[in-house]
Amino acid sequence: MLELDGKQILLGITGGIAAYKTAELVRLLRKSNAQVQVVMTRAATEFITPLTLQTLSGRTVRQDFFDPNDEASIGHIDLARWADLILIAPASADFMARLTHGLANDLLSTLCLATTAPIATAPAMNQQMWLNPATQANAKLLQERGIKLWGPDAGEQACGETGPGRMLEPSALLAHVVKQFSSQALAGRCVVLTAGPTQEPIDPVRFIGNRSSGKMGFALAHALVEAGAKVYLISGPVSLPTPPGVVRININTAAEMQQNVAEQVDKCDIFIACAAVADYRPEITASQKIKKNQDQIELILTRNPDILAEVAARAAPPFTVGFAAETERVTEYAEEKRKLKRVDMVAANLVGAKQGGFEKDENALTVLWEGGSKNLPMAKKENLARSLVTLITERYYAEKHPTKDS
Repeated sequence: MLELDGKQILLGITGGIAAYKTAELVRLLRKSNAQVQVVMTRAATEFITPLTLQTLSGRTVRQDFFDPNDEASIGHIDLARWADLILIAPASADFMARLTHGLANDLLSTLCLATTAPIATAPAMNQQMWLNPATQANAKLLQERGIKLWGPDAGEQACGETGPGRMLEPSALLAHVVKQFSSQALAGRCVVLTAGPTQEPIDPVRFIGNRSSGKMGFALAHALVEAGAKVYLISGPVSLPTPPGVVRININTAAEMQQNVAEQVDKCDIFIACAAVADYRPEITASQKIKKNQDQIELILTRNPDILAEVAARAAPPFTVGFAAETERVTEYAEEKRKLKRVDMVAANLVGAKQGGFEKDENALTVLWEGGSKNLPMAKKENLARSLVTLITERYYAEKHPTKDS
């Protein structure tokens, strides 16, 4: 099941240059298996064509009160009842003002009055228009009435000015939509998560590391935020954007990761060690680049700290989850790791073969805990992460809060 499977999203588009981004937003919503009905104001059609959005959404774009293809229908009532969520993106200053004052002079504003579904707005306007006291008052009143404001962001604007007023990017809006429908099972909980590789320097230009893209860890961070958790992501060097809502801490070496975990772990309820930490580091790091003037060189390695074991051995440890990447006898070695390090759960996968794993977009996991196990079949890492977070949540409440209905 995809993250928005079967959800019915009414996307309202008002006049503004940010309307061009809605094509990507519709694509992302459809990719997440949502049904999308686009409703445009007349001004919006000056910035992007209805035909473009109709092609992407698979539904006729609505602009007028009455649908000529269904004369018996009352358009705004039908649409208002159909929607599970109304998202206005972009929401212009004019539309926010009309929504604040309950005007109903076009299809989009009318159905907002007629719906019982949640309404969210993604403001987009010139930075001075956003900062104007009238707009700020409207934004405050809309929030007091339960209408969500997702954004705006700050940065360079189409007019050449810089400041608050940019519409959130489509990926960020998608994250808000998913969160709107998520269970929030981890609301109020804090998670410290490690991801990516570590790089242990040999000299200023060379290092020892593991093959890790960080994709699984970053997918987990995204899924944890969807579940309502506060997430601190301690990441090795990877080329991945930070998931919305995540606090990211960048490190390079295992020692740096150990230090940052120690600084954050006291505040967390759950610790997930997804990082591919190098087991060893050079005992001595050369201060200058080592030249290729010998056929062989001797490199003495010393063992890196075991961050997961250290967290699990604390006097009052959080719920601890480790990862085990194995090339053979996956379940056997993962169970040995779970018992040896005394962690609550281990998620194990097979690497070094054609199936998913390091640097791939798909993976499969065997998840082990005391007295139980579950196989999570091959899936895109985004979907696999959601399945794993669901399982972690169940076990967390069963072991740490056994009276809570999870």
